[in-house]
Amino acid sequence: RDGDVVLILLGEKNAPDVTRMISALNKNGVNFFGGVFPGLIYDDRKYEQGVVIKILPALANPYLIKGLDTKQIDLPDFIGHPNKKYTAIVLVDGLTSNIALFLSELFDRLGNSVHYFGGGAGSLTLKQQPCLFTREGFVQDAAIVTFIKLQCHLGVSHGWKKLMGPVVANKTCKNVVMELNWKNAFTVYQEIVENDSGVKLPTENFYDVAMQYPFGIYKEGAEDIVRDPIMTNEKGELICVGEVHEHSLLNILKGEPDLLIQAAGKAAKWAYGKEIHCNLVADCISRTLFLGDDFAGELTAVKENLATAGKENIPCGMLTLGEIASYGESFLEFFNKTIVVGGFYE
Repeated sequence: RDGDVVLILLGEKNAPDVTRMISALNKNGVNFFGGVFPGLIYDDRKYEQGVVIKILPALANPYLIKGLDTKQIDLPDFIGHPNKKYTAIVLVDGLTSNIALFLSELFDRLGNSVHYFGGGAGSLTLKQQPCLFTREGFVQDAAIVTFIKLQCHLGVSHGWKKLMGPVVANKTCKNVVMELNWKNAFTVYQEIVENDSGVKLPTENFYDVAMQYPFGIYKEGAEDIVRDPIMTNEKGELICVGEVHEHSLLNILKGEPDLLIQAAGKAAKWAYGKEIHCNLVADCISRTLFLGDDFAGELTAVKENLATAGKENIPCGMLTLGEIASYGESFLEFFNKTIVVGGFYE
């Protein structure tokens, strides 16, 4: 229908030729946007391949914003604000730099005039490549902002608990933590992790152990914002998904499967409402890696908490490299290791 936009979420395994897909959709006059993700969610199952399609009422055509790898991010002139608080769906290249800068500029421009829901596209290999698409092409180092004519209840939760902290991230650069408490970051982190786990923290297969011990950026009166250290380099610096501001207070967190599953149920409960007629879920790919077979329990908890909103509310969405949502009324945030559930209504 005129005025609709098609959201296309692709699983990265055996993904179609996206350039050919764009060309075919353009020939048929379809208004669309989407991304390639490490996995997809439908019902209470995750899929590495396939497609999730949502037809949504659009307020305007999708906006493609390129050049997130530079500090000069040019935001377009967005449409005027309608009288209702509608939703901006925000997809980013989850492996680009300056995601926090982009979101902060977006929030400076739009503030609380909209709800925000979205996540990071990209490959589980963590090798950066084109992962977002609109009618304009298949790109990386970019973001897409699409305003839809639906309001949104948001549930955001992670369930990781504090092991120790806080420590001061006294020296950082974007998503790289160089020093903690004025000492080499890897050395400080290694001591904490090895003391708790009884396992040696390797530099090669670093993430095999580190995925159980993320950082939590301290936020007064709210759950910590999780930052996932995914690798270390030869200087002993820790590379995270998402920026860590210098002088942030960081807790070291630890995961317990039951607490993560409860948090997912809670997020779905917060997104629930009798008037909801569709939902989207952005669930961090690293939660599936941590939970393993227990991840089915996470999706079941989401499904059970959405089920009361009617049969239309089968959970669907994407496994992401970072999650995007408004957090309370105060700010727009890029999360790691978190689940965001959006319940959309008119």
